[in-house]
Amino acid sequence: MNATSEKIALILKSLPDKPGVYRYFDENGKIIYVGKAKNLKRRVSSYFNKTHDSSKLRVLVSKIRDIETTVVDTEWEALLLENSMIKQYKPRYNILLKDDKTYPWIAISKEDFPRVYPTRNPNRQKELLFGPYASVKHMRNLLDIIEEIFPLRKCATMQRGGRPCLQYQLKRCAAPCAGLIDRETYQRNIDRVIDIIKGNRNAVIRQLHDEMMALADQWEFEKAQAIKEKIEMLENFKGKSVVVNPEITRLDIFALEEDEDSAYVNFMRIMEGAIIQSFTIEINHKLDKTREELLQTGIIEAKERVGELNNDIIVPFLPDIEHPDIQFHVPQRGDKKKLLELSEKNAHFFMLEKKKRQELVNPERHKQRILQTLQKDLGMKTLPHRIECFDNSNTQGEEPVAAMSCFIDGKPAKKEYRHFNIKTVVGADDFASMTEVIYRRYKRVLDEGLELADLIVIDGGKGQLHAAYEAIQALHLEDKVMVIGIAKRLEDIFKVGDPFPVAMDKKSESQKLIQHLRDEVHRFGITHHRKRRSKKSIASALDEIPGVGPVIKAKLLQHFKSVKRIKEAPETEIARITGNSKAKRIKSFLCSEQDSNLHNHSVTTP
Repeated sequence: MNATSEKIALILKSLPDKPGVYRYFDENGKIIYVGKAKNLKRRVSSYFNKTHDSSKLRVLVSKIRDIETTVVDTEWEALLLENSMIKQYKPRYNILLKDDKTYPWIAISKEDFPRVYPTRNPNRQKELLFGPYASVKHMRNLLDIIEEIFPLRKCATMQRGGRPCLQYQLKRCAAPCAGLIDRETYQRNIDRVIDIIKGNRNAVIRQLHDEMMALADQWEFEKAQAIKEKIEMLENFKGKSVVVNPEITRLDIFALEEDEDSAYVNFMRIMEGAIIQSFTIEINHKLDKTREELLQTGIIEAKERVGELNNDIIVPFLPDIEHPDIQFHVPQRGDKKKLLELSEKNAHFFMLEKKKRQELVNPERHKQRILQTLQKDLGMKTLPHRIECFDNSNTQGEEPVAAMSCFIDGKPAKKEYRHFNIKTVVGADDFASMTEVIYRRYKRVLDEGLELADLIVIDGGKGQLHAAYEAIQALHLEDKVMVIGIAKRLEDIFKVGDPFPVAMDKKSESQKLIQHLRDEVHRFGITHHRKRRSKKSIASALDEIPGVGPVIKAKLLQHFKSVKRIKEAPETEIARITGNSKAKRIKSFLCSEQDSNLHNHSVTTP
């Protein structure tokens, strides 16, 4: 190891302050990581000159036995070279680029008289490729319109000098095998096909229009009519494709979405006001990468797939990279901002669909993964199999209640939800109420031998968290259960004794699980509190009337539905239920109560 360390130290001293690509080798001489850098010396040295938080980075550095670098002129060239080397060597610790599906491409064969056809097995040496197409329907529509307008050969192998086949009779092939079309004319049609695929339909329409007018001038009206029909088909197809502002002519858009394990870069291409291409790249990053690096990786991978990028590119944030022919923009408003939001939605839904498929294929594994992530984020010793969440609720100190939601294995267990009426606390003291509820809940759990929660979530800040922890300490459970709080304003997660919030991604599944618990306890608690307030208001109005017992009260409420309707009802209608004397007493009491309320709220003027 000493010899290796000396070798690495010498390499680090001799590295240039230039952009380029570096490669790390293990003891067997195998490339285990490829990276790019603006400054090779500064970037590569950083791996060895500081302590890394990531265990994966520490393992990578421990396995490095040799370093090689390649200097390039610009960071853009470094990105291209890095992408190429990652694909070539497939280093163990690098980013893995994946498509969740095998998307189809449109291929044009590299022959004298090329064919145009769909493929899911692209071969760049033998085919000119366009795609991939996330929408098979859009690709099929595009191929159908090309077939209608341009009669290109269909046969896989062309035998020259033969008789035209049935495709020629059907006007679906120009019969190059029989010499009925010359290579120059056929290639002109192929060039137009390429323009249509790229979205340059207006250019093709203009060319066809010029040909049509030339034929009309020569009185070739039948041929001119045939071209007119082709123009109409192209315009009709273009009209169906326009989904954005037609003034946006050439534009590429990139959006980025992330979860704990992967990043998703959506690419959209706009040509002449139409979205002609869209797909999402999944980046499974084994080492920690910044958002800028993930976006750059997506941009380079998209360039590998579609060829040259447009000069104008819309991005969610400016990447730390420059290219002489490309302008990056972050739109703030207008149609381009809406297009970026559409691209972001595509990336987001791609991520959600992937997770749903994983959950459907293996729900237990999906559930286990979420709980393991939460366990890791909170630093728990055991998996949080059972989680209980608590929240207080009161109205200006009146009717204080609390509620508890319960999740088992990451899913709501609604039969385990509980309500609590505060018994020992007077007024709006949330801290004391929380201490009472937590103590009562877990005292009963201990007394009755019920299942103890692995994790307790308190809806509130540090004050309520410590109030709950006092009850846990009083029951000597502090070593058996973890207690955390979720602050209301910023939704930060706090642990007991830690002044700083837990470093948890706000979009992570762990955070969403805790928020789901909190939302459930809110819903459950508010419903209960409303019922109690409603019952109390009714009871306070009717219970004070002399001679009106619970039976009469129940009959009145069943008939009139509310105290307000009883007040408004004629005395004769009330008498049908209660009898004349009680009806008179009820009406008199409710009316005098109303007059008293009016008097209390009146203002005496001088």
